[in-house]
Amino acid sequence: MFDNRELVENLGVLRKFAMRLTGNVPDGEDLLHMTVLRALEKKDLFEDGSNLLGWTSKIMFNIFVSQYRRKAKFETKYDPESYIEKETVSANQEIMVEASEVMDAIQHLSEDQRQVLMMVCAEGMKYEEVAANLNIPIGTVRSRLARARTNLQMMTEKGIPKTHVIPVAQEKRSQRSRSVA
Repeated sequence: MFDNRELVENLGVLRKFAMRLTGNVPDGEDLLHMTVLRALEKKDLFEDGSNLLGWTSKIMFNIFVSQYRRKAKFETKYDPESYIEKETVSANQEIMVEASEVMDAIQHLSEDQRQVLMMVCAEGMKYEEVAANLNIPIGTVRSRLARARTNLQMMTEKGIPKTHVIPVAQEKRSQRSRSVA
């Protein structure tokens, strides 16, 4: 058996060896702790007069090799994470059909409604930015956006009949009649 003080005296050399084996501090510290624990557990197997540093270094190396083999066998071969990362999932058929219907419906909107809808919903612009960009009042932006959303909802629910789309001329007339009243 060995004296624990001898083991403590060799910790510096064992720490350096652990760092060389693992290549980083956290894993090296873990390896060092496992080595010291194993050496203390198997203290009765140590032969008096033997080299304690050589014995503990051999324990450390064996632990390292066992961990490496375990990691190589289970974490690379059977770890699903690497396979999951490589997999891509395309949109299912229903989502693709719905997206296609929405895109078709957007094409049936009036140019003014489509322009405001794309600026606000697709580009993420604020109402004030859209109004300044198009040189129209902010109320008109809100009105066109509300009509565009209503028309899209009606077209996607009932198909795309063009009768549900409010023409630009009719939209302008309704705006004039509201401003006169």
